[in-house]
Amino acid sequence: MSTAILRPTLHSPVSLAHLATTLGLKYSGPDVVISGVALHTAAVQPGDLFVALHGVNRHGVELWEDATARGATAIFTDEAGSVALRGFPIPVLLADDPRALLGAVSREVYGTQSGHPAVFSVTGTNGKTSTAYLLEALMRGLGWRTALSTTAERRVNDVPYPSTLTTPEAPDIHAMLALAGETGVRGVAVEVSAQALAKKRLHGVLSEVAGFTNLSHDHFEDFGGMEPYFQAKAALFDPTMAVQCVICVDSEWGVKLAAQVTIPVTTVAAQSQGRGDWTYEVLDAGQHSTRWRVTSPTTEQAEFLAPLVGEHMVANATLAVVMLVQSGVTLTSISQAMGSGTPGIPVTIPGRIERVSGSSGPAVFVDAGRSADAYRHTLAAVRQLTSGKVVMVCGTSGNRDATKRPIMGKIAAQLADTVIITDDDPRREDPAAIRAGLLEGAHSVPGAEVHEVPDPTEAIRFAVSLATEGDSVLWSGPGSQSYRDIGGNKVPYSAKREAQRALTDAGWLSGLEETV
Repeated sequence: MSTAILRPTLHSPVSLAHLATTLGLKYSGPDVVISGVALHTAAVQPGDLFVALHGVNRHGVELWEDATARGATAIFTDEAGSVALRGFPIPVLLADDPRALLGAVSREVYGTQSGHPAVFSVTGTNGKTSTAYLLEALMRGLGWRTALSTTAERRVNDVPYPSTLTTPEAPDIHAMLALAGETGVRGVAVEVSAQALAKKRLHGVLSEVAGFTNLSHDHFEDFGGMEPYFQAKAALFDPTMAVQCVICVDSEWGVKLAAQVTIPVTTVAAQSQGRGDWTYEVLDAGQHSTRWRVTSPTTEQAEFLAPLVGEHMVANATLAVVMLVQSGVTLTSISQAMGSGTPGIPVTIPGRIERVSGSSGPAVFVDAGRSADAYRHTLAAVRQLTSGKVVMVCGTSGNRDATKRPIMGKIAAQLADTVIITDDDPRREDPAAIRAGLLEGAHSVPGAEVHEVPDPTEAIRFAVSLATEGDSVLWSGPGSQSYRDIGGNKVPYSAKREAQRALTDAGWLSGLEETV
């Protein structure tokens, strides 16, 4: 991963007085020049405004000396932070709720009030990352310079940058937009989480088109239930956040969202659903790619091919196509570039039903799914491609919604022939307690073959030992993640690499075929 700093270089710095006047805020101390915004001390560059927020365990103002030692010229904080800084020689910008104004401050500093590339934002429970990747691939296939921001990675004009959050904090997203504008980027695909919307990380960014994939049981640890979780997602579909939107109405939550939005809306659904302004229909599905047809409200049609597995991935791809069409790109131009008679959509989505096995032996897939709905769709897709049995390896994250775990375990046991429960990202929770939740659901299925193998490396080796030619192994949870969070420490770990090592040791994969 690149260690490049995601910052623009051509924007004009602004004064602290200008920020205070423009945003109606107070400041103390001498007027200074601000060239950047940093929410963490490690990100501070000379000339930055350091943002000191009240955290769970401490106030960020405690780190002001570290921030100024790194070059911060002023502190943006609340009343408590301002009081703590009295008597110290550091300019202070004051707000009642600094987080709520992070977007506005960053927009002023980086000059992203207007003129930045078109933003295509995607939210939902499952499919956000995939749709963002598909959007970026479609734009690239049209010859555009692009930028991408997802859980998996962040890129601006093919230059990679570190990605630690599903959606960047407001200073980072505005810096990214400014850098994208500098480098001639035309379109930016952004994955948007409900947590990011609740924490206002996307404030100050107006999306050209916002997209919605689906909604299912997840993140109750943050939102408490489906309705507040839904409303958190719905915040993206506000006139202050997006010009227009495209909503997949394969689920009832999509239907509900489409009925309540106040911005122009277009809907997408499977042809079999009998609803949706745009529809999609799978024509041919294989282990490595899928061909499908898209039909517009005026019955214009186009066929597409992409290295995708599963109808739910086709739904994501169609959503991406329609989002581009709604921005002004014609279906004809997309079809001519990536439709019938072409190599297809040039997309690679890491860790989303990603096949990591070779040309012989069982098919092995790694996936990032950590919800019952993700299990259901992914297992259905793998089952459709498998002539033999399906073995599933699964775990899930600690310090997250525990109520979904028995549901996940039950779905796994209902749809896979063999289920192996293992550890994933326990974080600061007891791994045995996490496994117990999954096991409870799996054991509720009469006759289910269920195993508990705590060590994920041993679990994937056991799964491969149970499989042979014609069988499939699905390892759901880690996807393309490059670490495991154990006790709050990120320990390097690659599910893809461990799966390929298991296949190699079993004689199914040669060193020439193995990739990392």
